[in-house]
Amino acid sequence: MSRHIAIYVRVSSKRQDTRSQEPDLKRWVEAFADGTTVKWYRDKASGKTMDRPGWQRLEADMIAGKVSKILVWRLDRLGRTAAGLTALFEDIQRRSVGFESLRDKIDLSTAAGRLMANVLASVAAYENEVRSDRILAGQAAARASGKRWGGSEQGRRLKVTDEQVATVRRMSEDGESKSAMARATGLSRPTIYSLLAPQRS
Repeated sequence: MSRHIAIYVRVSSKRQDTRSQEPDLKRWVEAFADGTTVKWYRDKASGKTMDRPGWQRLEADMIAGKVSKILVWRLDRLGRTAAGLTALFEDIQRRSVGFESLRDKIDLSTAAGRLMANVLASVAAYENEVRSDRILAGQAAARASGKRWGGSEQGRRLKVTDEQVATVRRMSEDGESKSAMARATGLSRPTIYSLLAPQRS
C-alpha cells in the first residue's frame, strides 16, 4: 500500500482562513516531499477537542496505514490540550508515522524533538489554566468593587474593559460560543456581537 504525507491545517472559526499557514507548508512540500503523494486535511474548529471532521479523516487514514508523515504549521494547529497531544505523539510513534511542526521546529524522529513536543504541550495546557484563573480573578475583583455587568441603563453605554475585549477576541479565535464569552466576561450577548462585528469580513 502506498503511503502519503498528510498536511493538517486548522483555524478556530469560520471567519478565519488558512492562508497564513499554507505558504510555509507548500514550500516544505516543494523542498522535501520528493515525489511522495501529499494530501491536505482541513478543519475550522476549536483545538480543545480532537473531534473534528478533517482530523478524524486523517486519523482514520493513519490507522489504516496510509500515512507516512504528518506535517503541521504549528503545534497548536493540531490541538491545545496536553493530554490529547501527548497521547497523539505516542500513537504516531507506535505506528511509525513521522511528524513535523514547521514553526516549532519539532520532529518526533529525534529525542530532542520528542522532548520539545511534550514541553510545548504542557506549556499550552498551563497557559489555558492561567488564562481561566485570570478571568475568574478579574470577575471577582470587579464584583467586589461594585461593578455591574451584563447590561446598561437606558441611554447609557456599558463600559467594557480592555481585558474583557481581549478575552472575547481570544475566545472567538478558539471557536467558543457567544454564550461562553458572555459567561466568561459578564457582558451581554449584544455587547459580545458588537465587539466582534469589526472582525467580520
